[in-house]
Amino acid sequence: MSDKPFAGQTVVVTGGGTGIGRGTALAFAELGADTVIVTGRRPDRLNEVAALHPAVVPVAADVTGTAGADAVAAAVDERGGALDVLVHNAGVFRFSPLEHLDPATVREVVDINLVGPVLLTGRLLPLLRSPGGSVVLVSSRAGHNPTPGGSVYAGSKAAAHSFTRSWAAELAPRGIRVNAVAPGFVRTEAYLANGLAPEQVEGLFEHAKGDIPLGRVGEVDDIVPWITRLAEPTSDLVTGQIITLDGGMDLG
Repeated sequence: MSDKPFAGQTVVVTGGGTGIGRGTALAFAELGADTVIVTGRRPDRLNEVAALHPAVVPVAADVTGTAGADAVAAAVDERGGALDVLVHNAGVFRFSPLEHLDPATVREVVDINLVGPVLLTGRLLPLLRSPGGSVVLVSSRAGHNPTPGGSVYAGSKAAAHSFTRSWAAELAPRGIRVNAVAPGFVRTEAYLANGLAPEQVEGLFEHAKGDIPLGRVGEVDDIVPWITRLAEPTSDLVTGQIITLDGGMDLG
């Protein structure tokens, strides 16, 4: 097996400025990708990632709209016009108890987690290598095992599960594979972005450990290798799969 399985390839990673997206982008670069386009709405974070590896190209874009999707497509066109791997990592979690639903919050979650992947995949589909292209969605175990107070997020991730299997069937005749990872608790900035203080996040993780058979929450480095492995050319028989990475929580 080559230590540079993505040599000569072009990769797009949405939400590439922090957390799993950042780690994924850098992993593809280290594994030989010629170009790794990272998208997001915070140019400062994207530039920080680009400074860490010459293969990383920052493209500040909101891919929940056609203009953002067009900007990503233009970046691919400028670098040869062929896309090998698309990773849908951009996502947002918001607490959404039914009694306190805010329409703006609902739209934010649905736009980022559901509309964005649909629009961007449709826009980039003509550029995806056929055969040989790969799409990987970063979903969540919430998509098949939701928790109280998170119905909007869980619904959006159930949609990601559905996209994975539906697109896999639709695109298989073109030789394009579609898979997903579904993490459980992972130590990223997402919890702080929901207004939790650092000590509250650690308290949440400590409580969660009691429900995780392996006894710990995930780290970014637990998730990234599964994303790259699903995208590797040697995984060319794997499509329509959703890999749960939750330390065994689904066993309960």
